[in-house]
Amino acid sequence: MQGSGRETQVFLFAIALSLILQLVYLPAPLGPLKPWFLGMVICYYVLEQPRFIGLGRAFLIGLTADALNGALFGEQAFRLCIMTYLLLRFRNRLRFFPLWQQTSLIAVLFFNDCILALWIRLLGTISQPGFAFWLTPLTAAFLWPFLFVVLDRTRRWRRRAPRL
Repeated sequence: MQGSGRETQVFLFAIALSLILQLVYLPAPLGPLKPWFLGMVICYYVLEQPRFIGLGRAFLIGLTADALNGALFGEQAFRLCIMTYLLLRFRNRLRFFPLWQQTSLIAVLFFNDCILALWIRLLGTISQPGFAFWLTPLTAAFLWPFLFVVLDRTRRWRRRAPRL
């Protein structure tokens, strides 16, 4: 992992926090609306600091998330690899879009992720999700500007913080 020690610490903390947030239980009506925090954090780092995340690292983080969630092993790893590839492929264009355009593209990317998750569930003969499953890209798009600003300010603040 290239970069300064502080930037690496912020990256690892963001990944760990997103993994913990995936484990938080929400009541049944709100459960399907919970965004995929890990995917959102990976999206941020692919766009802003691609030296921290590549296809291999995304796959390993996805396997870790699968093991923690008890999901179909490899599902999140596959989804993260597809998401990372698409973002790395178009990173040079997406990075300079205004935040509102990035938000709409994140919604499209997470809609694509929902289609992949549904495809994996159908292949694995897991039950089909309800209508609220398709609202997840909207919650991700709603939270994207906030997550982007928080991670960006944290990364910049941590870079300027004096060493102890």
